[in-house]
Amino acid sequence: MADVPDLYPGEPPSVRLMNTVWADRSGVHDSLLTTGQLAAWWSLIGFEPAVPATDDALGQYRQLRGALRRLAAQATDDSRGRTRVDETSLEDALAMVNAWLASGSPNLRWDAGTGFVLAWAEPASKSVQDHLASLAREGAQLLTVPDAKLRACYGPGCVLYFVREHSRREWCSPGCGNRARVARHYRRVRSGEGGTVAAE
Repeated sequence: MADVPDLYPGEPPSVRLMNTVWADRSGVHDSLLTTGQLAAWWSLIGFEPAVPATDDALGQYRQLRGALRRLAAQATDDSRGRTRVDETSLEDALAMVNAWLASGSPNLRWDAGTGFVLAWAEPASKSVQDHLASLAREGAQLLTVPDAKLRACYGPGCVLYFVREHSRREWCSPGCGNRARVARHYRRVRSGEGGTVAAE
């Protein structure tokens, strides 16, 4: 599992799927290139399918990831240049997620604390198809909540998404926050705003 990093396990599974595209100093990486990596990712998120990972399943997860990342970029006004592994169009991304959403139907439920809730029942089976549909539903819900909490991280070089649970959270991690502050300080120093710059 070393080549499938468990980036921010507190994020919802659909965000964790999007974050199988990640970056470090050497560039942008994809953690879903092989069926072994897909099986390792399933293990990280606690999904235990009834069948082993196949090339077909890998392709479907990669397509859903591309669609969710494209929709997340649209929803968050993501202007980062290197965030997409593929160039899924907005129309194709919508069609793909809608196809997964059509595979189930929501139920109206009553919650004493919040009132009526429209929710999808979690599938009882451990099928890959049900899991993909569940990820699509969760992703769609994150994209449509009234006070949108899904964010693109603007830490230097970062390509991750996160769910903003606290109003002061601006980055996916403290590390990205530190890099952003250091970069901002460096820009100020270089432009002469933050103090003197040594003569070169």
